[in-house]
Amino acid sequence: MISLDANTRNNKSKGELSAIRSGGSVPGIIYGGKDENEKISVSKKLLKSTIEKENFLSNIVNIKIDGKDQNVLPREVVYDVLTDEPIHVDFLRVVPGVKIRIEVPVEFINHEKSPGLKRGGVLNIVRRKVELKCPSEKIPEKLTIDLDGVDIGESFKISSVKLESDVTPTIQGRDFVIATLAAPTVMKEPEKPAEAEATEGEEGAEGAEAAAASDGEKPAVEGDKKESDDKKPADKKAAETKK
Repeated sequence: MISLDANTRNNKSKGELSAIRSGGSVPGIIYGGKDENEKISVSKKLLKSTIEKENFLSNIVNIKIDGKDQNVLPREVVYDVLTDEPIHVDFLRVVPGVKIRIEVPVEFINHEKSPGLKRGGVLNIVRRKVELKCPSEKIPEKLTIDLDGVDIGESFKISSVKLESDVTPTIQGRDFVIATLAAPTVMKEPEKPAEAEATEGEEGAEGAEAAAASDGEKPAVEGDKKESDDKKPADKKAAETKK
């Protein structure tokens, strides 16, 4: 379980909030249950390192305020739009028996044991997180889907995920899809046999030779015809002279 140390804050103005942030802390609030809301502040450095841990928003955090422990659930982290630094954090009290809505990440295991992936199949993930309604003390850390033996064309629906009886998806009335294993979108074209390439090359060469021969004969015919035409007037003139 993740742990955080926090201090109580009693600021009443924006200036005091700015002073808390300037001092290296992040203001926050704890709400929910029958107790009143608690204003707190936590170390920015410690909070950032905690946020970087996997699934921060879906993990229960043990927070110690002035020496008193209580379990909370991170609900929202507000960031500065310019610096992208955390400037506020909200926590929800974990009250046994009270159901909450929470998004739980989906994890896929045994990729190397999937015959579909080995044959080039593609895992299309429709939902990387699934929203569940469950008791705050029974929040699943993640939903695990095993790819062992899964082939192309198979799909994973919420009904294939084992959930406790009091843990239910917020989407009701349909067995929605979480992921599918699809065929490759691009098929590799088979290489052309070397014999076929050689045959095409020979046919191309023969065609080029035939075209060249045809182009060579055409001027010769025209030349002969022209030469014959040139001779006719000369012969006619010589005949007239003899007369």
